[in-house]
Amino acid sequence: MAPDGHAAEGLPKCVALHGRGGDATWMPALGVQQALTAAVVAGLPPFAVISVDGGPETYWVDGKPGDDPQKMLLAELGPIQAAFGISMGAFGALRFARSRRDLKAVAAISPALFRDWPTAKSKQVFAGRAHWEANEPLRHIGELAGVPLGVWCGTGDPFVTVAKALANQAKPAKSSFTPGAHDVAYWTGIMPEVVAFVGERISGTA
Repeated sequence: MAPDGHAAEGLPKCVALHGRGGDATWMPALGVQQALTAAVVAGLPPFAVISVDGGPETYWVDGKPGDDPQKMLLAELGPIQAAFGISMGAFGALRFARSRRDLKAVAAISPALFRDWPTAKSKQVFAGRAHWEANEPLRHIGELAGVPLGVWCGTGDPFVTVAKALANQAKPAKSSFTPGAHDVAYWTGIMPEVVAFVGERISGTA
């Protein structure tokens, strides 16, 4: 996705990671392209967003043999300057940032994170406790140091407590906790802010 009037080729790239049960069509449906266009009209230098499929319930970590979403992000997309993700995708974006400390921005939206193994285990995604601990962003906050981070979560979201824990521990460049649920209405509403946050940091205008 690129702003109207711009070709994606040659623009800086941000990868966008969908939530549980979703696919690459999530981001167009949430108005990402329209938000990009509006931001550029308002004066933000243009950039492009790549929306990719990570599997419906992978949490963007290696699971089934031969299926490694993080390897895909690192090796198959070409140069990436930023990342954002929603719910499960926020987990994936934060995991990606641990390997790509040179990212200019990372945004975690309604982040589906887990403070304990029983909760994580209930998702039936992780191979075991060690697999979860190796990937859980809340257990590796120090590895995000230096990466400009934004955190968004609705105050009516079941993940708001862990989102606030992330913000308290990581000291993000921006955090936003406003009325909203874990739903399309909230994500569509905050998308212009996320696009601006990412774009300002990609372009160095923040």
